[in-house]
Amino acid sequence: MDSPGISPGSDSNENWERSSQTTKTGSDSSTSNGNRRHSSSASSSSVSANRDNSPGSNGRRARPSVTSIAATLPTVREMHNRRTSSQSSLTVPPNPHHPSLTSSVASEETVVSSKQVLTNFQKVAGRDPEIEARRLRKLSRCNSEYLVQKGVYNRLMDWYDTSYRCLRSQFLGLFIKSSRRPDLPSKEELIGLARHYYPARADLKVQVCDFGLGRAERNEITLGQIEEYWQAKPDWVDVRWIHAPLGLGLTHSSVEDIFLHDGQPGREFENGGRSGWPYLETEVLNIRSHKNFQEMRDVYLILSRLTELEEELDESSFKNDENSSLQTDISWRASHLAMPANFWNLVNSDMPWQLTEGLAMGIRGVTEGLQPISRQIGQQTLCTHPFYKDCHMVRNVFRCFHRSDGILLTLSPMAGVNFIDQKLAQHLSEPTDAIFENENASAPGYVFSAFADQGTSTWHRRTVEWFLTYLITEVGVTPHSHRQGFNAPDLNLAYQAVVNDLKRRRYAPWRKDETVKLVRDYLACVDELTMVKRICEQQVTLFKGMQQDIRKFEHEDNRARRTPDFPQGESMHERVKWALTMVKARHDTFEGLLTEAKQSMEALFQLRSIEQNELAIVSDSQNKAVLIFTGVTIVFLPLSFFTSYYG
Repeated sequence: MDSPGISPGSDSNENWERSSQTTKTGSDSSTSNGNRRHSSSASSSSVSANRDNSPGSNGRRARPSVTSIAATLPTVREMHNRRTSSQSSLTVPPNPHHPSLTSSVASEETVVSSKQVLTNFQKVAGRDPEIEARRLRKLSRCNSEYLVQKGVYNRLMDWYDTSYRCLRSQFLGLFIKSSRRPDLPSKEELIGLARHYYPARADLKVQVCDFGLGRAERNEITLGQIEEYWQAKPDWVDVRWIHAPLGLGLTHSSVEDIFLHDGQPGREFENGGRSGWPYLETEVLNIRSHKNFQEMRDVYLILSRLTELEEELDESSFKNDENSSLQTDISWRASHLAMPANFWNLVNSDMPWQLTEGLAMGIRGVTEGLQPISRQIGQQTLCTHPFYKDCHMVRNVFRCFHRSDGILLTLSPMAGVNFIDQKLAQHLSEPTDAIFENENASAPGYVFSAFADQGTSTWHRRTVEWFLTYLITEVGVTPHSHRQGFNAPDLNLAYQAVVNDLKRRRYAPWRKDETVKLVRDYLACVDELTMVKRICEQQVTLFKGMQQDIRKFEHEDNRARRTPDFPQGESMHERVKWALTMVKARHDTFEGLLTEAKQSMEALFQLRSIEQNELAIVSDSQNKAVLIFTGVTIVFLPLSFFTSYYG
């Protein structure tokens, strides 16, 4: 496991221990623009202006990864002896709980002692038991609720699946009880089922994370309280991060627009963002449970057609809303777009995108994101790998909006697993509401835990731009297995095994319909590899644009004589350089796999063509034999008849 300051496999000659002195310098400089900045989904233009930034921030010292020091790992006996006989020789860094994954210059070499490795493991073992106990209680409560809703879901599916029975079965149901159609669950149960998978907008859980010098706090609120928390932040807070699990849709656009209107924009990422839209967004891959994904689609497609539920669900959408303008803005936006602001139109953005369906990145309007949803979810070729057999890889947009007052808003319905390890199945079974608190599975949850003890004291610059850079690079490079020292097959290894299996199946003996199935598997694999490669290309473009913006920021800071708050910490440039290296490596890997899969499929077509030619030759020989036999039969059959008739 790594800590914030070095990426897996990156190197550093610097000492691992941090300095206890931190400096807070810089001058506040910010110009304001009174015009409202409109969201990208309900306006044709947005205002762009360069802003000076608030005082700098600081980052974390580089720490080596487990993979780079595997050879120097001590035995259990050695670790025990060192703990008991030489405790004073171990220098524990100030943050004993939360490792992180950051970057350093790739050309440097890492030299790590065993005591540093022990410290890294001590941080894992020293996790706060109170926090862990609270998390386990929440998991238990959520699992109990899920079991109740699962029973309602099963009854709903039994009712729905018997809707299209044949006439004979319906007739038998009049006389035989076992053949009768199951009853539909009650209205109250169906409403509870809908709210379980798609919470009312005002009740949606939102995370508020505050970071200050040597201190960090996290609070869970609801979307109905969100405006109160972005109006201002406490004096001790350098950066306030608000994360709302909202996908592209009406609520997303309104939240984004009101947030930007209530404060002055931060320094603009003109090259990293889209033209006329100087905010950062990236498309993120994450792993979801195939069963949970199917359940979400079933509930949406079946319950949205039951008109008797509409009125009560619509009334519950903003029943607990305490915001001053959110509901009004959503109503105006829905009227402007000529679409009803009902319950299902507000929650359909919670549905994650499959790898090969619909649009996600680069859409301009809310209605562009509403794509037809099919009920059945095909098994991905990734699921043929034993480790990923119950998984489904999905896409979600991760969008970031920051202001000059140090408040960052991130919007994404991403509720899957970002970090792959041996406990993947356990992580997938956790409720989506609790995934943020699992730092071993969630990238956003991990980012908070990385600074939970020291706050901003080890940030290179204590600014919202530094934290935004750290966050989007951490989220953007997922999913991966670096966090736990590569103890599980990564995506590139899994897809390599899938492609190899497809190549092996080419040489199996010919069987009826087997070729058609094999070609379909090839096409599905090519589609998945193509989409992953395309997302990597988007991320490479994002990080290259961010490098240009960061160089501009550094030039402005140097000209204004703003020195870093923690010079030894990881800079924004180093962080983006690490992320760019990671994404490029993944892109090259999947580009090679895609080429290999296409060439293998072409070889399959050639092989089957040769087989068809051979079968045609065999068939021609058989036809000739049948023709000869027919001729002989025509000649001798009459003779045999007369001979047998006349004796």
